[in-house]
Amino acid sequence: MTISDEQAKREHELVETVVDSFADAPDERLKLLMQSLTRHLHAFVREVRLTEPEWNAAIAFLTAAGHITDERRQEFVLMSDVFGLSMQTVAVNNEAYANATEATVFGPFFTADAPLIENGGDISGSAPGEPCWVEGTVKDTRGQTVAGARIEVWEADEDGFYDVQYGDDRVAGRAHLFSDDAGEFRFWGLTPTPYPIPDDGPVGQMLAAVGRSPYRASHLHFMVTAPGFRTLVTHIFVSGDELLARDSVFGVKESLIKDFVAQPAGTPTPDGRELGEQSWTRTRFDIVLAPADVTTTP
Repeated sequence: MTISDEQAKREHELVETVVDSFADAPDERLKLLMQSLTRHLHAFVREVRLTEPEWNAAIAFLTAAGHITDERRQEFVLMSDVFGLSMQTVAVNNEAYANATEATVFGPFFTADAPLIENGGDISGSAPGEPCWVEGTVKDTRGQTVAGARIEVWEADEDGFYDVQYGDDRVAGRAHLFSDDAGEFRFWGLTPTPYPIPDDGPVGQMLAAVGRSPYRASHLHFMVTAPGFRTLVTHIFVSGDELLARDSVFGVKESLIKDFVAQPAGTPTPDGRELGEQSWTRTRFDIVLAPADVTTTP
């Protein structure tokens, strides 16, 4: 749409007036954020020639997201995820360093009080799903083992739900453990399966309106912390999953796709666990942590 020079001048003057209103902010970083946000928001409105009904619809969308958000559900995180904003923020804050494991989105279902298990323990908490043996090491970028790294793991059950989505205070599909003196870790979890992000709210309605699927590729969450190292938030994904190329939150990275090798019922388990007539899978995830005081590739 072509607009007159006079109209363009009026719109530009408004942008500059709003930008200038933040000029006296005492915090320079906050001033930068507010002025840049203002310019980008106004640029969007001017580029698409936003209508007043569209503006009202956007306000109603944000209001609905606020109403559905509570201590168990964060609709604004989902909104950030499906726009790829979460992944872009991860990319900006976790620049590549040597051979360090790549980061991906945090997701809305982490809890800080997951139970401690010993190496070789089971995180499933009796959640439904096929057992999966996960093992690996934690090392630094020079190949030195990292003992005592805290490893948080969490995942959905085979029905596609995290424990916190049930609303009955169950704790399942999550735990934390520590790498041993050799930097090794091992645990039983569940074979990851695809599931939809919560799509019964405004974010789900938006995805339906634009013809996008709410489904996430099958994955298992990790957060790894150790003194002197950058915190790693990541997933591993299941090789061969048809959703790898269209994960609803854009979280898949090639380096994080792992083979989950099927084991027929009766196959001996690594720790002698008896699974009877139940099949299981196994996978390996070797983690490499970047130093805490660097952000870029050397």
